[in-house]
Amino acid sequence: MGHGKKTSLKAMLQSQQIRLKAKQKAAHAAEVAERKRKSHNPGKGKGPIRQLTIPFKPTDKILLIGEGNFSFARALLVDAPSALEHLPPANVTATSYDSEEECYSKYPDAKGMVDTIKQRGVEVLFNIDATKLQKYSIIKGRRWDRIVWNFPHAGKGITDQDRNILCNQRLILDFLRSVPHCITLGPMPTIHPSRKRRKQDDDDDELDATGSDMETSSIFAATNGGVSSGRGTVLITLRNVSPYSAWDVPRLAKTPPKPSKLGEEPNPRYKLLRSFVFHRNDWKGYEHRMSKGERSHGHGRTGEGGEDRTWEFCLQD
Repeated sequence: MGHGKKTSLKAMLQSQQIRLKAKQKAAHAAEVAERKRKSHNPGKGKGPIRQLTIPFKPTDKILLIGEGNFSFARALLVDAPSALEHLPPANVTATSYDSEEECYSKYPDAKGMVDTIKQRGVEVLFNIDATKLQKYSIIKGRRWDRIVWNFPHAGKGITDQDRNILCNQRLILDFLRSVPHCITLGPMPTIHPSRKRRKQDDDDDELDATGSDMETSSIFAATNGGVSSGRGTVLITLRNVSPYSAWDVPRLAKTPPKPSKLGEEPNPRYKLLRSFVFHRNDWKGYEHRMSKGERSHGHGRTGEGGEDRTWEFCLQD
């Protein structure tokens, strides 16, 4: 990637760090106020029982990126939530960045997962780079309704935090550049209005760091996926805690850096449809694995505290 894009990303990083610090300060103040409120009103404000947000419909064609040990693909098909019990396995394509041999070496339980989902009819692909989807003949010309990347990470082992953030931001940007070549085209999808929305529809420049103002009604999400038919969507899940929150994925998708080279196509722009908490335990048998695999003791310790959150985007007109 050219020097111009690096400079642009650095400027974006500095800006977002200032903004995130202000939000963290505000969030801390709100948390303190909430604790005081509960101490004066014990037993109140507990809210409704949580329901699983399912971002898929049984008719969706789903492309899973960077599957690690393939436990999410297995959870999606073998122990699926009731709303997805009729999802055809042939509708799911699960991919790994590693070769088959590397995958099984890094994740000893992966072969059993792969054998299980293959027997059910899932398409499994190895050696798939998420930033170059359009270059694979087995992918070229095909389109999916949902393209899903749970816990993306460059896996470079960079110790300098700012360089690490920039490296992963470039990974996300390159992935989002690749997506338009294989995502379903169509009219802009609509989503059920949020009960928690606190801002106007056109005021998404300063989304809450948690994305909670985009949370969709759990009842609606549990019945039909929350998103109407139309153009496909991209779902990216990360731990919503530092340093991952500093990647600022929503802003990267909505307002990506300008091209660094003359004649280079601009980065595609995306619209954030919603975000919601990703509860790992709701996907039976799913276990996040780090990029370096179990030989590096990578059992998915993606930050302490916070929550896992999924952001769902579609291509902007």
